[in-house]
Amino acid sequence: MRPLRLALAASELAPFAKTGGLADVLLGLGRWLGRPPTAADDGAAGPGHDVRLFVPFYRRIRDGGVAVEDHPTAGAIDVRFPNRTLRYSIKVGRLPASEVPVYFVDCPELYDRDGIYTDGGDEPLRFALLSRAVLETCQRLQWAPDVIHCNDWHTGLLPLYLRTLYAWDGLFRRTRTLLTIHNIGYQGSFATGVLESLGLGEQQAHLHPGDLQNGSFSFLKTGVLHADKLSTVSVTYADEIQTDTYGMGMQELLRDRRRDLVGIVNGVDYGEWDPASDPRIPHPYSADDLAGKAKMKAALLDRFALPHERRAPVFGVVSRLTSQKGFELFRDAMPVFLQREDMRLCVLGSGESEHEQYFQWLRDTWPDKVGLYRGFQEELAHWIEAGSDLFLMPSRFEPCGLNQMYSLRYGTPPIVRRTGGLADTVQPWDPDSRTGTGFLFDEFSSHALAGTIDWALRCWRDRRGWQRLVENGMSQDFSWQRQGPEYVKLYRSLAASPSA
Repeated sequence: MRPLRLALAASELAPFAKTGGLADVLLGLGRWLGRPPTAADDGAAGPGHDVRLFVPFYRRIRDGGVAVEDHPTAGAIDVRFPNRTLRYSIKVGRLPASEVPVYFVDCPELYDRDGIYTDGGDEPLRFALLSRAVLETCQRLQWAPDVIHCNDWHTGLLPLYLRTLYAWDGLFRRTRTLLTIHNIGYQGSFATGVLESLGLGEQQAHLHPGDLQNGSFSFLKTGVLHADKLSTVSVTYADEIQTDTYGMGMQELLRDRRRDLVGIVNGVDYGEWDPASDPRIPHPYSADDLAGKAKMKAALLDRFALPHERRAPVFGVVSRLTSQKGFELFRDAMPVFLQREDMRLCVLGSGESEHEQYFQWLRDTWPDKVGLYRGFQEELAHWIEAGSDLFLMPSRFEPCGLNQMYSLRYGTPPIVRRTGGLADTVQPWDPDSRTGTGFLFDEFSSHALAGTIDWALRCWRDRRGWQRLVENGMSQDFSWQRQGPEYVKLYRSLAASPSA
């Protein structure tokens, strides 16, 4: 079976431009899809494809010293919108540790700014251009993708553009589109006044009529309407977003398209996240020899200037500090344990001011038990995963989540709420059968979280059982070698399908 031609388009791509897990997923999936196949790979669902990634050439990428070169046949491309013409060119780089090309869309007028995202009035145009640049570049190269894989709202207009503005071009006759919803909470909603400037003034019949009546339209909803297939980043989340509780106003539309919606759990790049080979931690370790984990615990506490006591468990948090992540549950639960237990809490994150201030209060109130780094630091994230004994992730909703899977690999049992990808990747610990990988609770309440922390602390005191729990988690496989073939099967089903 021939290799597929795959275009992956997104607003973020690690390590070049990242604010969340989307960037890591595109890196891991793209690198796996493009690597040369081996004898152990499934020929039909393995890697070895012609994959090309598209992402804006933001200022931070330009200033970051990324090795790029001008594409010889994709320079000075004009894209006409009703009110203006934008010019971009393609600069080509490579995904780290691979030969997979990254096509950076270089349009200084839109992307030469301090941040990846902005509050500017031209934010819709910035990502409309990204979608059109994918199609315009394919035209210039005469490269016909079998599948264009769109990700989140930022590329949600691409399926509609393909069906309307570019429907005339036979190059795309067999091209199909997949839209992956990484987080339905971000929909790219704007007032209808911008439709004309995006070239959609004559396409309103293809937009959601209910939104238009309310004077708005959504990039993501438009993508859901017009993509050939839809996916999201865990099996449970695919079911959840069809409900009134988690659908964020899109549940009816998603229920209408449920036969086209697939849930695939994100993969983990164990080249980046493996305690046995992690270059960011000073004391590597494995399930067969956990001595390095004990050393990482001591090193982590030293780094946060916290006293070290081997029998005192260390709880870790690496997260955006937002309401989605469930940190309001800490308010009534965490002070009780900090007051009562000999424990440590190491937190890395930033976000909503109320949560930042709360963790600062915890740090100020229990300076010998709580360490806080406000912001993000990649190395410290690895240290917390490696040096903690338990990982806290009580999310209100979680499309997939990566940190709980990192935690399992690092022998740090997670405490999670049973939602989305957390439900799909963490198995409840049963001390009688010695099965399971972590601790789960259902009700979104401080009481439920506190009860689960209390249960985890009781299990912590059973050192032999805890050893088995750690080993169970470290044996889990969420690699792209396992998850990637699910995407290839989906791509092949699209490539074989007739035009919608």
